[in-house]
Amino acid sequence: MREQLRGFLEYLRLNRNASPLTVEAYDGDLSQFLSFLAGVAHLPVSDLRVSAIDHLTIRGFLGDIYRQGHSRATAARKLAAIRAFVRYLKREGVLEDNDASVVVSPKREERIPLHLEVDEMTRLLEMPDCGSPLGRRDRAIIELFYASGLRLRELVGLDLEDVHLGARMVRVLGKGGKERVIPFNNSAAQALRACLADRAQFQQARLARREGPPAVDRGRGPQSRESPRRRARSRSSDVDEALFLNYRAGRLSPRSVQRLIARYMTMCSTRCGISPHAIRHSFATHLLERGADLRAIQELLGHARLSTTQRYTHVNAAQLLAVYRRAHPRAAKRD
Repeated sequence: MREQLRGFLEYLRLNRNASPLTVEAYDGDLSQFLSFLAGVAHLPVSDLRVSAIDHLTIRGFLGDIYRQGHSRATAARKLAAIRAFVRYLKREGVLEDNDASVVVSPKREERIPLHLEVDEMTRLLEMPDCGSPLGRRDRAIIELFYASGLRLRELVGLDLEDVHLGARMVRVLGKGGKERVIPFNNSAAQALRACLADRAQFQQARLARREGPPAVDRGRGPQSRESPRRRARSRSSDVDEALFLNYRAGRLSPRSVQRLIARYMTMCSTRCGISPHAIRHSFATHLLERGADLRAIQELLGHARLSTTQRYTHVNAAQLLAVYRRAHPRAAKRD
């Protein structure tokens, strides 16, 4: 079974052009499923056979997921991974029946993600201190987030060549290796120019650390002194290309962006749970409230299905009432 799982992950990587994060998610979900099968069969995972997969074991695995307190969305995601794995096994001729198709996918909870109102978003944009390089960088991050609706990993993965300040366009490599071009506003462009002017300071700090005292030999020979420098040189090209840098002049991580958004939200609001994803949702919601076409929002967000965009965008009751009064022929203003 382990060999088949490795082959499936390689198939996702090479044939389906899945991102490393997607492959890692499939690996985690399917490894958990194999561990469950091994526990039911009282065998080590290395001795499992493909014939151990049937609709009863899949249902038992989903029941175990629920007992652990996971949501229906998590169970549906793991079932989707199992179905993809079973389809692969059937296509390879190592499994005859597709029992995973018999198991009904749990109905997901329809939850409206958190978003910020326009005035809340304005206050958040004003929180970074633009008198310091880090503050100007943070302002550029939030401006670009709100102006383009990027995913968190899309934003931290941006390189200098992906941003065209003159045309105010950013090129993004999204999920599944799909590339899209997104416009941004003049406010974001000004914040990005101020941020890029500070890159020299970050890079000088990195060079100063690189030229510091040599590493102390810990008794592992000359290799122990040279390998960190070789690793630094191998990463230097990626760092030089990155759009957003941390205070050590390295590429900014997703976790760092999450922390800075949470810090600025506590400074301007008492609301909890606001993440970079909430800014992406605010982007879509504000466009929809001002009459943007749902299909255009889908393209900007990089969604493969329109139904996904409909979950991100919602219309409040006041807007529904206004549309009804404006559009229905029998809905007079006095009503």
